[in-house]
Formats: sequence, structure tokens, C-alpha cells
Amino acid sequence: MSLSGEALRHYTRGLMTRPRSSIVAQESTSWYHCVSRCVRRAYLCGVDHSNGHNFDHRRAWLTDRLHQVAQAFAVDVAAYAVMSNHYHLVLHLAPDRARGWADDEVLNRWRSLFKEPQPAKRNLTSENDALENDERKSVNSFSAIARERLCSLSWFIRLLNESISRRANEEDDCRGRFWEGRFKSQALLDLSALISAMVYVDLNPIRAGMAESLQTSAYTSIQSRLSGTGSSLLMPFNDDVTGFTASKIPFRFTDYIELAEWRGRQQRPGKTGIISDASPSVLDQLDVDPEGFLIMSGQLLKTFGSAIGSYDAMADHCARNDLKYLRGAKVLKQVSE
Repeated sequence: MSLSGEALRHYTRGLMTRPRSSIVAQESTSWYHCVSRCVRRAYLCGVDHSNGHNFDHRRAWLTDRLHQVAQAFAVDVAAYAVMSNHYHLVLHLAPDRARGWADDEVLNRWRSLFKEPQPAKRNLTSENDALENDERKSVNSFSAIARERLCSLSWFIRLLNESISRRANEEDDCRGRFWEGRFKSQALLDLSALISAMVYVDLNPIRAGMAESLQTSAYTSIQSRLSGTGSSLLMPFNDDVTGFTASKIPFRFTDYIELAEWRGRQQRPGKTGIISDASPSVLDQLDVDPEGFLIMSGQLLKTFGSAIGSYDAMADHCARNDLKYLRGAKVLKQVSE
């Protein structure tokens, strides 16, 4: 079979890996679901049954590092779950917050994660007045670069993963990749996608048989919230007004818990007649279709690709980003008809 030049370009475009910049489209959304997986039969935590080694302590490595990176970045953590060979995050990017930081704050945040260049280090000390013009220009240029990176999804995951990789390789006495080359990210285009992704992440340990309830789901955001620990790491819920805000998850915590518990009691998503008449009121408040929610919160990775939301939101995203289609859109269209 031979293909014309135009047909070949369309064919190879579908096979090529898309650049992250085309997936992280902040003009469409600031919310993302991210997944990073281990390679070489590596274990992030849990028991490796091939040799009996238990790696549960690595869960604390990841949550501790997550806390450190989140404190420095203009990125909020809405939900997380640490599984046996991968982890899930629901993140909110806040570039406007980073743009409001003074240069010294940017440098101090960067210094909490890296060694800064010597001129930048001197800029934060009493030697500030002694900086030459070229050095000051260098500091200003570096601050601009650091500011951009401190609200970048890719840099956030990079700093989280690199630390864990080094410690795991040292513990395993080996070299090479610990994580897959690229993390998976899904743009959450609207409230239905956001609430579905958070429920999907918080129920993951229960779905995998690692826990029996939300309260016993160790190293998850939902357990942290219910127990009152880790509050400084997690983005707060908006318990006053339902709707998008810049600094809070746009629905109430009590409504979210009710929804997560209800979702955990449902049968397999996609099976006829599974929706109870007593579906949580938050779905009505947010104008989220219950059947669409069940599909998204149960098949987030299996059915959907780089972006997820209502059918209308996915169609709009395609138009904005010159995309032919998005995986999963057809399923939601059939549900809505």
C-alpha cells in the first residue's frame, strides 16, 4: 500500500508522540490528572512477590517529596494516590500566582529545590549591592526562567520523580530508569472531569484491593483529608460557594465525600440500570450527568485520552487545538443522546 504525501503526514501524525505543550493547554483548563509508572518490574511500594521484598516505605518518600515540591511551586495538589507501581495526581496550575511573586521570592523558592547560580545566590545576601550590571541582568534572566518553571506541570513531575528515582536506584543497587520515560497527563476540561478524576484517584486503592474503605486507603489524599493530616499539602475545598475559584476546589468537601462513597457502591460503569434514584445532589448542583460521571470516574484511563470532559467541552477543546477527535468523546455522546 502506498500513501500520498498528505495522507502519509496524517498517518504518521497519529503514530508520533505529541509534545507536552500540545497536551497541557492552559487556555482550555488549569486542571490535570497525571500518572507516572515504574519500569523494569520496579516497585514503588508494596511487596515484590518474586523476591519477598517490601517497599512500602517508598510511599512516604513520595508523599514527603510531593509536599516539598508543592510548597515551592505555583501548583496545587487536589488529589493523590500512591499505588504499588505507579501514582496518580490531580493538579491545578496557578501561573497567575507565580507572576505575582517578587524576584527574591522566586529565587528563594528555587533555592529550596536546587542550587542557584552564584550571582543569584549573592542577590539574596548582603552582597546584593555589589552585583555588576551583567550579573544583575543574569539574575533577572534566571528569575524569569525559574518563575516559568515553577508553574510548569512537566517540571513539577520531573522534580518529584528524579528524587524518588535516585533513592530507589541506590536502594536497589542499580542504574537506569526507574520511571517510564513520559508521565501521562489528561486535561480536565470542566467540573464533570475534575470531580470524576478526583473520585477515580481516591477510589483507586479500593478498586485495586489495597484498601476496604476511604478511611483505610493509606497514602491517599482522601485518607489525609478525613484524618486531618497533610492539610498544608492539599488544596482546600470551597465550602462556601459552588463554582470555580482561583485557590479552592470548586465544590464542598461534604458533598465530595458523599459522592465518593456513593460511587464506590455502584456496579461496573457502563452496565444498564446501575444508577440509583438517590444519586448525590452535587451532580445536579454542578450539572453533571450521573451516567457520564460513572463512566468517567470508572474508566478515566481506559476510555479517555489526553483530555476529558463533557462531550461539548471535548468538542470545544478539539476546535481550539486543531484536533480531529479525542478518545472517549464518542462514548459520552452516546450517553447524552
